[in-house]
Amino acid sequence: MLPRGASSMPPPPNPAPYFPPSRVTLPSGLEILRTFSGAVIFLEILFGTIVWILVASTRVPLPLLQGWVMFVAVTAWFLSIVFLSVFLLGYANRIAVNWNQADFIFHGATFVFYFGAFLLQAATTSLHHFPRKFNSTTQESILSGREYNISIAASV
Repeated sequence: MLPRGASSMPPPPNPAPYFPPSRVTLPSGLEILRTFSGAVIFLEILFGTIVWILVASTRVPLPLLQGWVMFVAVTAWFLSIVFLSVFLLGYANRIAVNWNQADFIFHGATFVFYFGAFLLQAATTSLHHFPRKFNSTTQESILSGREYNISIAASV
């Protein structure tokens, strides 16, 4: 006979051992640069630096638009360096995060922000024929010829 309130069924097992820890399929160290993700992060750092330099070299005629472009370029550049450093220094193996999902989300978010920055920079570039001061007798355009070429390069 079983004591009162006891069950003939064994207690349920602890579910923790049945969930395997997340695996990092992205390599650590310099091997990350040989993967597609590492190459994309490296290119984000490279092109982010170029955009940062190009936008900063103009007069910034529309600070609201180009300010957002600079914010995206600088922030994405900094976060790309941090993200790449996590793999280069081997911290990815010590931090329990699904790095495959984090990598996907990181690249997706940077794509969305860079695309928005591209649209704003292209909008700034397309306004180069408009005069800087509408009530002025001189017709000075918003962007000079040199700044127009720099803005095209920054948009691309």
